[in-house]
Amino acid sequence: MRIDNPIWLWFCLPALLYFGVIAIKTWPASSLLYRTVYGLRVAAVALLIFALTDPALYRAEKQEQIIFLMDRSASMAGLETDMSTTINEAISKKENNQLAGVYTFAEDFQALVPISKDQQPLPVDVGINQNKHTNIAQALELAANSGNKDLATRIVLLTDGNETQGSALESLERLQSERLQVDVFPLKQQAEADAAISRFETPERAFLGEAQAFSVTIQAEAETAARLVFSVNDREFDQKEIFLSAGNNAFSYSYPAEEEGLVKYEARIEVAEDAFLENNELASITDIGGTPEVLVVSGEEQSPIPSMLDTQRINVSEMPAPKLPQNLSSILGYDAIIFDNVPATSLGEQQMKVIEQAVKQFGLGFMMVGGDQSYGLGGYFKTPIEQLLPVEMEVKGKHELPSLGLIIVMDRSGSMAGGKMELAKEAAARSIELLRKDDTVGVIAFDDRPWEIVPTEKLSDPKEATDKILAVTPGGGTEIYKSLEEAYNQLEGLELQRKHIILLTDGQSATTKDYGALIEEGIESNVTLSTVSIGQDADKSLLEGLAESGNGRFYDVTDATTIPAILSRETIMMSRTYIVDEPFYPTVYASKWDPLFAEGVPQMNTYIATTAKGTASVALESEEEDPVLTTWNYGLGKSIAYTSGSGAWSGGFQSWENWPAFWNRSVSELLPAFEEVPFSVTKKAQGVYTVEDPSHLSAILDVTVVDEKGEELPIQIQPIAPGKVEVMLDAEPGLVFFSISNETGAAYKTGLTVPYGDEYRIDEPNMAMLTTIAERTGGTLVDSLEGAFRDIPYESGTKEPIRQQLLLAAMILFFMDITLRRFGLRLPKKPPKKVEEAETVPQTVEQLIKAKKRS
Repeated sequence: MRIDNPIWLWFCLPALLYFGVIAIKTWPASSLLYRTVYGLRVAAVALLIFALTDPALYRAEKQEQIIFLMDRSASMAGLETDMSTTINEAISKKENNQLAGVYTFAEDFQALVPISKDQQPLPVDVGINQNKHTNIAQALELAANSGNKDLATRIVLLTDGNETQGSALESLERLQSERLQVDVFPLKQQAEADAAISRFETPERAFLGEAQAFSVTIQAEAETAARLVFSVNDREFDQKEIFLSAGNNAFSYSYPAEEEGLVKYEARIEVAEDAFLENNELASITDIGGTPEVLVVSGEEQSPIPSMLDTQRINVSEMPAPKLPQNLSSILGYDAIIFDNVPATSLGEQQMKVIEQAVKQFGLGFMMVGGDQSYGLGGYFKTPIEQLLPVEMEVKGKHELPSLGLIIVMDRSGSMAGGKMELAKEAAARSIELLRKDDTVGVIAFDDRPWEIVPTEKLSDPKEATDKILAVTPGGGTEIYKSLEEAYNQLEGLELQRKHIILLTDGQSATTKDYGALIEEGIESNVTLSTVSIGQDADKSLLEGLAESGNGRFYDVTDATTIPAILSRETIMMSRTYIVDEPFYPTVYASKWDPLFAEGVPQMNTYIATTAKGTASVALESEEEDPVLTTWNYGLGKSIAYTSGSGAWSGGFQSWENWPAFWNRSVSELLPAFEEVPFSVTKKAQGVYTVEDPSHLSAILDVTVVDEKGEELPIQIQPIAPGKVEVMLDAEPGLVFFSISNETGAAYKTGLTVPYGDEYRIDEPNMAMLTTIAERTGGTLVDSLEGAFRDIPYESGTKEPIRQQLLLAAMILFFMDITLRRFGLRLPKKPPKKVEEAETVPQTVEQLIKAKKRS
């Protein structure tokens, strides 16, 4: 018998005192009933007090369990085979009463061989985990809570002890157990030849033309020759042949500031023999001040806007849409970006997301100029670009909308599995959202046969249709003709103004039937066809020919993220009359452009119909009350929507004397206007940064962190003092960008390098920590695993709690007490003997006669 909370036994003292006093006073004169009830009550209270002590019946066990905990982090590269072989040899010597299991850990924790009595060999080809952290504390706690906690347990920890996350020594407080012992088998990294850039610094700020001093520190494990390569914004500009001595090597370099804005510099070393490639490069950010930088992005035709801008005050760059950078550091090199008739189908979702974050968090200015491939016609519906613009792509209620029948024929074959399938479904769902309830829509998914996903009928329930589309799964072959034929058959008989099919596939049809006849019959019924080719395996010549014959458009997709924009564009082109092509004189409202129109407003020819957002400010408006020039603030930045064009669409504006001034005024509006305060950002520890206002004028700081892909990173902000916070983030090695603002609207942007983790450094084993772990848990520091299955100096056993049984017994005694006090204690009596009347009466009469004779 064992009890876990003996302190409750102190309640026995007042109970004994109470019942003792009662017994002294009442016991001599008490009845049997009273004494019985008294005994029941004493027993019930005794059972209740004993139940409070959490008693249990203990049963000793002969079994033990030994858990091998193997470090498989990147620093253990090259040792995985040796570790597996050594553990297998140790397991082969275990006794029948011993259980064994193998777990591995890095930043995570995984079971490699479950704890079992059987001998299960460890796979020799155990892979190394490339996680950037080693969490020994978590591994020890999870291993200690694995298996049967009632058995005596020994954990055998195989590691170099160089933890990069958590604290193993702190976790020992939570590992206190009477049955747990930890043996430690120290490992030494096998890699000996390694060179790493441990520090790369560039000036925080510089001015155009200034000579910048770069500082590079390289740590080498041995003497070696190397090449040091420098790049700016992902373009190499110089390289040097260097010689590295064992230890730290410092190099300096000077480079003139040739680009403006936030400029990314990288230093990289190339070594013949190197243990870790992950530690061979570092990046740094320099904010180079100078003339504002404006980027004009053009669509299929070159934009005339650069020729009208004042290049004395601003630097103007031109770029075709497909070459637009995809990383945030390159975009932040500009102060403003202008899209001139750029379709969303020529961009990836990544580029649009980066621009949206640059405007919102870092104050970049953005302007969209209209054209037949811009706004809704360009496929910007529900994209990050629409999010940042002051207008919506949707036209709400003012323009005549033709009746439409649309069928999406979507490839669901096995080759579409993964990202392509998900993007295709998202694209189809986005198209459904653009349609009205009076529109007719159908969705056919095909593999080697057509599958009707959404029946071709009026769109009564968009959500139900969307749910059906999103539930499509890939599988099967590819047969285009049958599905296309089905789509034509469903549309031909419908009385609609526009009938359109969108065919999307990444493969080639299994059969070659007469597509020409099918499409010709469709043209006679006013059915048009557009095709989307995904990837390199699609039959592009067939799809392009189908689109040309079907009076539609052909899209050759190399970036699958453009699929939603393509289907949005197709749907909008068929379902809306977006281009308003009637000359008009725009209405002018108070704005920064107002002074330019003091002597009159030129006539405008054409524009794209949009709808102004609620908080947007309209500067020019059409006669139909559509916005033509609209602005608003989006986060720290500003965006402008000009729905007419830079060329013939602007009509009389092209010959207007203030036409260049109009564009320069627009650029002035786009340039960041917030007060810039150089808040300080310093690294406190790995993943922890201190952000502070050095002027001490801020009370509240708002911090956002964004990576190179435009993804906003989750962070934790801990206020330390007014105008000072600690920011904790977990980011992959590379560049991250801090956007900092205060309650007055002052803002600051900067980029910081998240270096490679300490996992990619060559270090000696942390013997001090490993020794402490072994000593504090009663284990030993071993140099082999031969004694891993020696007897554990602790006893295994199982405890069976009996608290419930005691409470039940006390309850039964309690009810017996109540019953006796209510009904009393009555013992059964023996019935009296009965004398037969016939025998008794004669005997009495005879005695009376005898007595009379004697008298």
